[in-house]
Amino acid sequence: MQTLLAVDDTPENLLVLGELLSTEYNVHAANSGPAALRLAAREPRPDLILLDLVMPGMDGYEVLRRLRADAATRDIPVICVTALNDSEHEERGLAAGAVDYMAKPLREAVLRARVRAHIELKLARDRLSGQKAWLEEEVSRRLRENLHVQAAAIHALARLAETRDPETGNHLLRTQAYVRRLGQLLQRHRRFSGELDDRSIELIADSAPLHDIGKVGIPDHILLKPGRLDEAEWTVMKTHARIGAEALEAAARDTGRPVEFLTVARQIALHHHERWDGQGYPDGLAGDAIPMPARLMAVADVFDALISRRVYKEPMPHGQAREIIERSRGTHLDPDVVDAFLADFDGFCRIASRHADTAEDLAAKRR
Repeated sequence: MQTLLAVDDTPENLLVLGELLSTEYNVHAANSGPAALRLAAREPRPDLILLDLVMPGMDGYEVLRRLRADAATRDIPVICVTALNDSEHEERGLAAGAVDYMAKPLREAVLRARVRAHIELKLARDRLSGQKAWLEEEVSRRLRENLHVQAAAIHALARLAETRDPETGNHLLRTQAYVRRLGQLLQRHRRFSGELDDRSIELIADSAPLHDIGKVGIPDHILLKPGRLDEAEWTVMKTHARIGAEALEAAARDTGRPVEFLTVARQIALHHHERWDGQGYPDGLAGDAIPMPARLMAVADVFDALISRRVYKEPMPHGQAREIIERSRGTHLDPDVVDAFLADFDGFCRIASRHADTAEDLAAKRR
């Protein structure tokens, strides 16, 4: 049974409403405005309120105003029940948020019909609201699942490339975390605020592990060479940027529709070796012509390369790596991205420590 709240300062009127409606509904009674507000806010909340407008102290209009001002009670339908039988009061009550207006003396059949109609409308609205909430949660759940599958696919591809690369899987975790942190630090920067919101930051971070996917196309004698590459070998090594970008572009074409994370991943794979001064590869882009995700990735990748062990070098102390990045400001690297990195340098060192390569990681790569 639905619950009704009858509000009237006259006990006889409350008794009449109870006798007329209690066979179909649970009828609660309040003999003043403050009592009505207390009962309306209590669980279970009424499905409909029958409200007298003329009451001493707090009148019905004030009760209605407070009901509508409270998020807990604003959606409860209210029928004004009053002896004020004129259009001015009716219009005032409806304008204040009442759903209907009934003049005393009440006719039993009309009262029952009006109450039943508004109860049914309320139940229908509640069902629609419940369905909407369920649909929103279902869409959210499926989106979370899709993002989880997407992240798993990205890491699977990146791990595949890693099987031929001397870098460890923790390099992927570190650079991903560096990129995410750089995005957060630059989110309110005048140059980046139009491009970096929470969603785009996560999109860039999710795509970052694919930055070196093109290394799968580099021959082992070059990729795994323990010493410095000669000019011909370096020319081949630099092709990994375009190889990765072309593979990601082909994957996007195969889907038959734009895939946002593949677009970002392609930008990162193709351009994270460009330089701010235009001396990078593969296209010699300079300044803001380099896509923003690639500029974030460049700082992350350089820092991690400097502090990590490679087959051709020992890891560099963090402080020394910091000095090199600071000297690269405005030549190799975007100056504002470098400034963000330097401003939270300790935070980036903590990320490096959290995802540091273990002896087992390095031994596994040697095998």
